[in-house]
Amino acid sequence: MKEVSVQELKSKIDNNEDFQLIDVRESFEYEVSNLEGLNIPLSGILIESDKIAKDKPVIVQCRSGKRSAQAIMLLEQQGFDNLANLKGGILAWKDEIDPELDVY
Repeated sequence: MKEVSVQELKSKIDNNEDFQLIDVRESFEYEVSNLEGLNIPLSGILIESDKIAKDKPVIVQCRSGKRSAQAIMLLEQQGFDNLANLKGGILAWKDEIDPELDVY
């Protein structure tokens, strides 16, 4: 499974690269803090897979990287081949990029 570090994600955001960020945490988690990604909770990832781009890179993130890895495995079984997991999730983002970010 392809992984992207939080530094790589920040660079993509700063450079306005064309990619999609999917946050697979639950809505209440997303409301506490998010990185402006599209919120599709893991439980609905297959139902809402039509919202996920197939024509550009997609980075999938959660709290620590475990749920996003599960989401990628499910989506790859549906034919997606453009997905990368955010290594360490939003916790790594807080540790390495934005220590002021609220996480639970």
